[in-house]
Amino acid sequence: MSERFKFTLSATDGKARTGRIEMQRGEIRTPAFMPVGTAATVKAMKPESVRATGADIILGNTYHLMLRPGAERVARLGGLHKFMNWDRPILTDSGGYQVMSLSDLRKLTEQGVEFRSHIDGSKHMLTPERSMEIQRLLGSDIVMAFDECPRADRPRDEIAASMELSMRWAKRSREGFDSGEEHASRAALFGIQQGSLDQELRAISAQKLTDIGFDGYAVGGLAVGEGQEAMFGVLDYAPDMLPTDRPRYLMGVGKPDDLVGAVERGIDMFDCVLPTRSGRNGQAFTWNGPLNLRNARHAEDTGPLDERCGCPTCATYSRAYLHHLQKSGEILGAMLVTEHNLAFYQSLMQSMRDAIGEQRFDSFAADFRNDYLASS
Repeated sequence: MSERFKFTLSATDGKARTGRIEMQRGEIRTPAFMPVGTAATVKAMKPESVRATGADIILGNTYHLMLRPGAERVARLGGLHKFMNWDRPILTDSGGYQVMSLSDLRKLTEQGVEFRSHIDGSKHMLTPERSMEIQRLLGSDIVMAFDECPRADRPRDEIAASMELSMRWAKRSREGFDSGEEHASRAALFGIQQGSLDQELRAISAQKLTDIGFDGYAVGGLAVGEGQEAMFGVLDYAPDMLPTDRPRYLMGVGKPDDLVGAVERGIDMFDCVLPTRSGRNGQAFTWNGPLNLRNARHAEDTGPLDERCGCPTCATYSRAYLHHLQKSGEILGAMLVTEHNLAFYQSLMQSMRDAIGEQRFDSFAADFRNDYLASS
């Protein structure tokens, strides 16, 4: 039988790292970008097309899947991989962030969070134990501990209390995951560092998580409106607080220049809805910065989205045609630009892996910023 979970670093360049995660459903090359498949689909993409862009792993959303179609139903149908026809690793988030951000009438206690569904108003209780159970029913490969993510503008005592609660929930998540026997024997569990923008709280959180022991560690509580400068400020120290022999995952990030800056600071894994959401809204990411395809200047441009991109969209369709599809509201426009954006993100990750392996990450990052930010 192949490895349950094994992380190997193959090269470092400054703080930047490249390596691989080995799991029973396949290998994940790091730094890795995980397309977001919120409701058992990466929007506007077939699973085989997602894989063709270079994605080794995708993310599924516990909150959305527990509400619809329901974790128990997915389990009866053979698990999330079979349900959505994706045979490689899937990471599932814990549901905590969505409960806090999407649910009305939520009630937070030591036990967990009671909330009403944003779909039909039905009442639910999400605890660390229930989050672990849902992720087990889905058949997740990488399970995230249940946590609370407070806004960065809350008073420090509230952020500290929230972090301490998340750490107690992390211990219960560990125990709940470990009780899952067959699933626990082939899946992995990641803990989530909290503490917002406070270095002391981040250090306490990291120590508590390390004491519990996880397969990987996420830096949580960022990309929630604090801005890139503040986020990078935290990333200047937060990843260094986490074990070097485990992957470090920055949740919910981000723009291409966010990814480069975070890899520079020691991050190994990312997820974000940006490439897919932007694809549906007519924004394309290119090596020369983002493009708004709704802009009239593209109406008669016969060139590809990005001269440096070899994806099927760039090889086949002109900016003029993509502009037309976006202006007409045609579904194909969302599909083609999403495909390009995901391919661009995976190409960016591969370029970073290559640069780290060849000890030229600094020059890669400088060249990237010069091209990407010059026109942003």
